[in-house]
Parts: sequence; C-alpha cells; structure tokens
Amino acid sequence: MTAADTTQEDAARDDDGHGGAHRLSRPRDWAWRRRIRANRQTYQVYRAIVATIGFVVVAGGLVAVPFPGPGWLIVFIGVSIWASEFHWARRLHEYGMRKLREWNRWVMSRHLAVRGGIALLTCLFVNTIVWVTLKMSGVPSWVPDPAEAFLHTHLAL
Repeated sequence: MTAADTTQEDAARDDDGHGGAHRLSRPRDWAWRRRIRANRQTYQVYRAIVATIGFVVVAGGLVAVPFPGPGWLIVFIGVSIWASEFHWARRLHEYGMRKLREWNRWVMSRHLAVRGGIALLTCLFVNTIVWVTLKMSGVPSWVPDPAEAFLHTHLAL
C-alpha cells in the first residue's frame, strides 16, 4: 500500500473513524486539497495549520461575544474553518446553524411585543456590558470633554 493509498483511505474515513456513519456534506474537494492529501506529512501539517487558525478565530470570537459587535459571527467563522477539515467540526457547525434557524423561527413566530421585549433585553445587556467596561477601564481620552462630563455626571462613570 502506497502513501497515497493510505492518505486516500484516511480521507475517505471520517475523522471520528466511523467511515461514513454520519451523512454530512463533505467540503469541496479542490485540486490543491487533493495535492496536499497526497503527501501524509504535508496533510498533517495542513491539518495542524487549519486547527490553529480555527482556534485563534474561535478564541477571538469568544472574547468578543459579550461586547457589542459580531462575536458569535466570528465564532461561527472559526468553526467553519475547522469544518473545512474536521468531521466533528462539521457536525458542530451544522448543529449551531440548526439551533440558530430554530431560534430565528421561534422569535419570528412571536407577537411583535415579545420580539420588542427580546430586542429591549438585548440592548439592555449590551449597554450594561459597555457601562461595566467603561467603569472598569475609564472613559477613553479621545472622548470630547463635554461628553466625558455627561458620562461622569449622569452615568456614574
């Protein structure tokens, strides 16, 4: 058995070793990925690089989650990076997307007042995070003096 045969066999088997027990879509099989998989050492290095980049993106997204901005989107992008090479990450990505669709469906099926309440609670949460951050770190120096005075007077910063 050649190294290419072993690599193809490994590529055909799912990362969890079940050989297709899960019916998830495989990522695109571009020519450059086939060339990488043809050499076992290159393939292992490639997988390590994908794992590292995915980890950095997911970790950065998790740090950003409590702050205003696209924290969860960044996490999903990181999991998508992992999912390009790892079966367990494809399952996690599809699970997350399924839950996101269910949440969206549930919210959209509610009365407008309930959706408004969810939006209000979300805004309250984001504003609380911003207030705590400013309380702990102080008002940035680039904020104009009148705005800083307002923040100190009315928001107890």
